[in-house]
Amino acid sequence: MKADRSDNAAVLAGHQAAQRFFAPCFEGGDSKEHLWVAHVDDAARCLYLGRYAGGESAITLPVRSILEDAIRLGSSGVVLAHNHPSGDPMPSDEDCQATRKLAQAGEAFDLSIVDHLIFAGGECRSLRRMGLL
Repeated sequence: MKADRSDNAAVLAGHQAAQRFFAPCFEGGDSKEHLWVAHVDDAARCLYLGRYAGGESAITLPVRSILEDAIRLGSSGVVLAHNHPSGDPMPSDEDCQATRKLAQAGEAFDLSIVDHLIFAGGECRSLRRMGLL
């Protein structure tokens, strides 16, 4: 599922705003991982929101698709959010590696990874706040 920007674009400036924005996406305790990607402009306004489905314990970060959308939209950055159905919000090594890979690829297009949030068990962890991004 992908959704285009509305006239009342959400502003994802800061961790709390991003957490509030993405929290409804993960209500209901899905048994599979899902990745949401919010493309933002220089003022942190959401230009576009995309959703990618994963498996029961993992999701592949679609680097090419994210970069293609960023180029098409003229995004300044992206805010990533995904869930851990296990209930443990700590990022896995794979989460960290995939996020770093996207950050490195994004540098060539002046695309920044604003944050990567992980939701699980009513908690949310930020790779940025944890110093992992």
